[in-house]
Amino acid sequence: MKPAMRIIVFLLASSSIACLLGEMYHLWPMRAFTLCAFLPACCALAAIAVYDRCKGDGWVCGLILVGATAGLLAAISYDIFRLPFVYSTQWGLASVVPPLPLFKVFPQFGAMILRDNDSDTLAAHVVGWIYHFSNGITFGVMYAALINGQWRRRWPVAIVFAVGLELAMLFTPYPATFGIGISMTFIVVTLAAHAIFGVTMGRVSVGLEEWTAKC
Repeated sequence: MKPAMRIIVFLLASSSIACLLGEMYHLWPMRAFTLCAFLPACCALAAIAVYDRCKGDGWVCGLILVGATAGLLAAISYDIFRLPFVYSTQWGLASVVPPLPLFKVFPQFGAMILRDNDSDTLAAHVVGWIYHFSNGITFGVMYAALINGQWRRRWPVAIVFAVGLELAMLFTPYPATFGIGISMTFIVVTLAAHAIFGVTMGRVSVGLEEWTAKC
């Protein structure tokens, strides 16, 4: 993929996490950015993929599809890993697995997008989880653009990318914004979860490499 197109795809995908960063740094309201920038960016990515599938050689389309799929599956594996920590008390694991409220931020994401002060509503939960998975999908597309579809040779980059994102977030207002107490246990668990995200994203993208040839 040409450098200019790689940059465009990367920036369009990064609009997902930009929603949250802008809110935390008081640059723009999350709701406004979601409606006016993130959703149009998603439409633009879809349009690029469809156009390339119909009029181009299919490389960009395949790259976006593989990245998005790998990112979504990585997000699911990331959450599965965290389930024992979230439900440690309910599952009787507290003596072995420290309980951590790792999912509490998702309804708060939803409340920010909905501009609702109540994060306990069903709408806030649904929108928050959708936004969470949109981050996984777009991280996958960003990773795909970063390595330019060199899935087999550069898949370890996915681990560095995922862990780097988490380390960077720890130095943003993220913990303070969502009332997250930073402890060594929290850091170790979240870094391990992001490493799993990276491994899954990297290996799944390798497994889906044939898509780029068939798209």
